Amino acid sequence: MTSVTATEATEKPVLIVLHQEHSTPGRVGRLLVERGYRLEIKRPPLGCVLPETPDHYAGVVVFGGPMSANDEHDWLRRQTDWIGCVLKAGTPYLGLCLGAQMLARHLGARVAPHGQGHAEIGYYPIRPTQAGASLADELGVAWPGSVYQWHREGFDLPRGAQALAEGEIFPNQAFRVGERAYGLQFHPEVTYAMMCRWTVRAHERMAMPGARTRAEHLEGWYLHDPAVRRFLDAFLDHWLAPPAAGEGRSQPIALASAGGAMPETCP
Repeated sequence: MTSVTATEATEKPVLIVLHQEHSTPGRVGRLLVERGYRLEIKRPPLGCVLPETPDHYAGVVVFGGPMSANDEHDWLRRQTDWIGCVLKAGTPYLGLCLGAQMLARHLGARVAPHGQGHAEIGYYPIRPTQAGASLADELGVAWPGSVYQWHREGFDLPRGAQALAEGEIFPNQAFRVGERAYGLQFHPEVTYAMMCRWTVRAHERMAMPGARTRAEHLEGWYLHDPAVRRFLDAFLDHWLAPPAAGEGRSQPIALASAGGAMPETCP
């Protein structure tokens, strides 16, 4: 099988899935463009149709949104099912916040609010698992000690998934399924401008139990963002690295063993 070179990989765009009219891919988008990738943006809640196959993309990034992965919107059910097409194709998948919860739900795991009603809005500490520490060794950079969060629901670890990072309030913070399908509960894509916008437009979220004040958000940026930026920079290279010579493409994920359901056809 012919291996894929880095140049050939960047000729394919990265599919960016957003869930609000004015949402942006933030720092993730900027870093991908700096690496030579084109971005193709779809907004399923606004009527955008996801492609029948992800084969024409170097990777798929599904971002967050104000909706729940448990909502009964038609587009959300279709998108959650469509994740199976990405996994079946072996295309790199990265789910951030809602995107991670949709991945977990597709694989049969529960997504639910915190039992005591707590939320994570602001910076909160995480710690790598043993598998997460091994990933950090591969990346050559440590996991950030605290990350930016904006959620009131969390997910159980899907069967067959590998936990990479944990937290105190919501235990499951990062996981991997197969070789290059990742779910991160937190928001490494957030820029300072995005944080300022979120804390103004959705200021009511900071009244939720456990949420940080706006001043703590902004102070946390200067304390914690350098480590987040270093980690994300190394992680994206690892996530989108073309297969080594002789390895071919990523193998499809055997969802039957992970507890999920593979669609008969895509989408």
